Amino acid sequence: MVNKKIVCLGGGTGTSVVLSGLKKYPVDLTAIVSMADDGGSNRVIRDEFGLLPTSDIRQCFVALAENESASEQSLRKLFTYRFHKGQGLGGMTFGNLFMVALTDIFGSQTEAIKKTSEILKIKGKILPITLTNSKLVAVYENGEKIIGEHLIDEPKHDGKLKIKNLYLDPPSEAYPEAVEAILNSDIVVIGPGDLYTSLISGLTVRGLSEALMNTKAKVVYVLNLMTKYGQTSGLTAKNHIEVLEKYLGEGCLDYVLINSSPISQEALKKYEEAKELMVQDDLKNDYFKIIRADVLSKKNIKKIPGDVLKRSFIRHDSDKLAKVIMENI
Repeated sequence: MVNKKIVCLGGGTGTSVVLSGLKKYPVDLTAIVSMADDGGSNRVIRDEFGLLPTSDIRQCFVALAENESASEQSLRKLFTYRFHKGQGLGGMTFGNLFMVALTDIFGSQTEAIKKTSEILKIKGKILPITLTNSKLVAVYENGEKIIGEHLIDEPKHDGKLKIKNLYLDPPSEAYPEAVEAILNSDIVVIGPGDLYTSLISGLTVRGLSEALMNTKAKVVYVLNLMTKYGQTSGLTAKNHIEVLEKYLGEGCLDYVLINSSPISQEALKKYEEAKELMVQDDLKNDYFKIIRADVLSKKNIKKIPGDVLKRSFIRHDSDKLAKVIMENI
């Protein structure tokens, strides 16, 4: 029996959650990772080393790494360790520094990714969505233009303003191996993840949306649990899909997966204080199949020392998410 080829497209925590669950099944996994991040330690990596961001790639490495033996678990913990003392390294992860060093040793980030894959014995493959060093640009409904993923993700402006257009400057070309993986896959999972900065940022890369339109794979969109201040304030589930299709193309989705489990009042209150709400399920019969399932994690998310970025209070459950995907698609 030939293993299903599954591509997970996105970035950050959302993609790593999907990968963590799917790696437990007999499948061939490929993570195609957004290269738009320029916040936190990625700013240093881009500005001081002239490299593409590594944080989202690092999270995918951790998700796919073997962790059965004590040494493998130690290496996994080391890769996620974030320095939280001192001035120079505060906020930086060991994994990011590790990949910067390997890039210098072997001469390219793609080679560094391959070497890291070997060292961590990952189950699957990790590919950058592009090798072009671009800045993400958002144009809002009031005409304001914001440059940089970090400023879009954590706005200093009115975060309730709608984004009317998103693009990369300079325009970027898709990494050929990423396009090939999409075209040869059986399933493509988009999300979960911040709609604009993690998902659509990748779809603005030349060649990506075309590959998704032309692939014979079943394309699955995993909706976020909550809205995001600065990106999706006030957007319902249907609105999320309408925005996604603007960049992906209409008629491309085969499945839309949305959580059906109630979210605790404690978590909802925390989000409300951050001007964020649960994504309203207003989906009705459409050209895609709607899957409603309990994919909510019951774990409490704890802030890691040294992490200065804003993080989610709740997340999808990796095992539940993978089970739903494997049983329904």
